Amino acid sequence: MASFEYDGRILADYPSLVAGLIVARGLSNPPSPPKLRAAYLAEQAASIARIGETPLSALPSLSAWRRAFSAFGVSPTRYRSAAEALLRRLTKKGDIPSINSLVDIGNLVSIRYGLPVAVMDTRQIALPIRVHYAAGSESYTELRSAEVMHPAPGEVIFSDTTQMVVARRWCWRQSFTSAAQAATTDVVIAIEAHHAGASSDIESALVDMLTLLAAHAGGDHISAVLNSDKPAI
Repeated sequence: MASFEYDGRILADYPSLVAGLIVARGLSNPPSPPKLRAAYLAEQAASIARIGETPLSALPSLSAWRRAFSAFGVSPTRYRSAAEALLRRLTKKGDIPSINSLVDIGNLVSIRYGLPVAVMDTRQIALPIRVHYAAGSESYTELRSAEVMHPAPGEVIFSDTTQMVVARRWCWRQSFTSAAQAATTDVVIAIEAHHAGASSDIESALVDMLTLLAAHAGGDHISAVLNSDKPAI
């Protein structure tokens, strides 16, 4: 059985989409140890230096995500991709707080490549997670909220087989149920891109992610690069 898959309409409408997927089990997720925290802080400093005065909207990976958001009817300045939101915080405030090992690893890779990284706890998810256009009847609960909401029809979402939304507006925000917590042991991780050169960046980001997981979270992992020729893992 698949753990993660793209709907055919998404792949037809976004033919440049490339994704790196990891299915991991038996992880530990403590607060980030000193070595990981040091690497995370170093990557934040390197990202600030690398970006310099360049507008985030001019970065190829983020610009491509802006075009993808616009294509399914979402304002990319009102709702920023997860990668752009992270880098915007970093460049404006100077740092991104440490949360836990898995979140910090995901954020480290995200700011390094300017790509959204979703680390999804699968304890309450009925796999597979599917990326598709919303009907509008699916249910979504935000972090730090008990209110049940519904996506707009036509919005790109991640959802499970019960129609529970795992992420809204493609890579804008994950659900409360999918957030990596201290007790998280099993996850599906997605790294996605649309820009020219995406395949190379995804492959490099996938290697970095697997290396960091092995060093700081343990567990067993399988991975794959998904695209129109390989839509599921």
